[in-house]
Amino acid sequence: MKTHELRSPSPCPFTISRRQFLATAGVSALALKIGVLDFASSVFAEDAKSAKGPTVRAAFMHPRVEKYWMGWPGASYDIAGHQKLYTETLTKAAEKLGVALQVVQEPIATPADLDAFLEKLKSSPVDGVLLTCMDLNHAWDEIDTFVAKRGTIPTVIFSPMGTSFTGHLQKSARAPGVFLGATQDVDWLTTGLKLFKASWQMKTTRILVIAGDKAEDRTLEIVGTTLHHVPRSRFPEELKKVQDSEEAKTLAEWFTKEAKGIREPSKNDILNAAKTYVASRRLMAAENCQAITMDCLGLVGSRQIPCPPCMAWLKLLDEGQVGCCEADIGAAISLALSSYLCDRPGFMQDPAPNTVNNTLMGAHCTCPTKLDGFDKPHEPFVLRSHSESAIGVSPQVLWRLGQKVTLMKFEGPGTMLLGTGKVVANIDTPPSGGCRTSVEVACDDIPDCRDVKGFHQLFMYGDMSHLFKAYGQLFGTKVVHI
Repeated sequence: MKTHELRSPSPCPFTISRRQFLATAGVSALALKIGVLDFASSVFAEDAKSAKGPTVRAAFMHPRVEKYWMGWPGASYDIAGHQKLYTETLTKAAEKLGVALQVVQEPIATPADLDAFLEKLKSSPVDGVLLTCMDLNHAWDEIDTFVAKRGTIPTVIFSPMGTSFTGHLQKSARAPGVFLGATQDVDWLTTGLKLFKASWQMKTTRILVIAGDKAEDRTLEIVGTTLHHVPRSRFPEELKKVQDSEEAKTLAEWFTKEAKGIREPSKNDILNAAKTYVASRRLMAAENCQAITMDCLGLVGSRQIPCPPCMAWLKLLDEGQVGCCEADIGAAISLALSSYLCDRPGFMQDPAPNTVNNTLMGAHCTCPTKLDGFDKPHEPFVLRSHSESAIGVSPQVLWRLGQKVTLMKFEGPGTMLLGTGKVVANIDTPPSGGCRTSVEVACDDIPDCRDVKGFHQLFMYGDMSHLFKAYGQLFGTKVVHI
């Protein structure tokens, strides 16, 4: 079985190859040289971004001694050396993530030290606290007291190997708003900071919602994301202004160059698809938004736009932003969190149970290609027409067979559906019906595929369940098996 094999009886699913299309369409030098991650910055003004990142205060929990005698972590544990290592690891991670890190080097060793730390939090609040436990015998009393008295401030506790037994992890580690990482992996400290950064990004993200006829803002509870609604008419109006711009031509040529094949679309279809990206980026910039979702099917069905924004959403998702179909708010915030927390995009799909194979077939007419991560090569994709209308351009992205995947979706800001599975097939349309990117997944721990919860759940490469569970525990989102 080939890595990205299509489940189709057709011996040649692609009508025209990328090379043949290039020969007839012509490609500019800029499009040939440009990379997917460079395109936006080369032809657009800087994205709307918030001015700062979260502020996190880090402290160390251990007695004021030079070395330990008997008991864990042991006499060979270099207290000063380990605190220096933890500090350096946190500092490097904070610089990379854009976190304002405040490291308290004097250890919290006594109840008086803890009281002073708590008072400092009251007078100088931060977005989160990261405590590192460096002693098994004494530090847990102070940790448990801190968790009980801290109020609602999100708290990450790092307990490196040698500083906790099972009994130590029953109280504070299970408290709301606390996540404990007990591991021998010092680099997990980066994950601790990343959790705070992801929450801050969710709270500072503005999603442009193009639907209906009202203009209003609404903030979602728990995640804190702002929904910025504008009338549906805004998109076709902006799309008309794009015309045959250099930005659109360059992107159309990039799509043409990078595609594995081109099946139905014409050169003009691909240009129109690129225009939807340009219009989307301009609207996001004008409205100071980092994400977009819209009533795309309504606009296509009423023929107000000549092409659905499927390729625009692909491009935005590959850039680490959000392009989301059908004005689905739950899917939009799910896509945002997958980007912020997992450094890779998710694939919003329509779930179709396969009761013969007891699998889940997920299909949609847009899909990101940077499935391994934003800094990794893209998966192969074919340029197709939009399945439901037979117009425009939609990507058929070929998923790696055997790849472990995560299934995830916010069911409202307070609940997250979560599961895992494995890719078993790519499905071609036709002969099958449905949307262009169609992936069959064997789900873990689901005896009957008909019992999969939700709609428009995300598929994403890798087992990311541990990150989503940590996020839910730390920031008050209930995690439910999908």
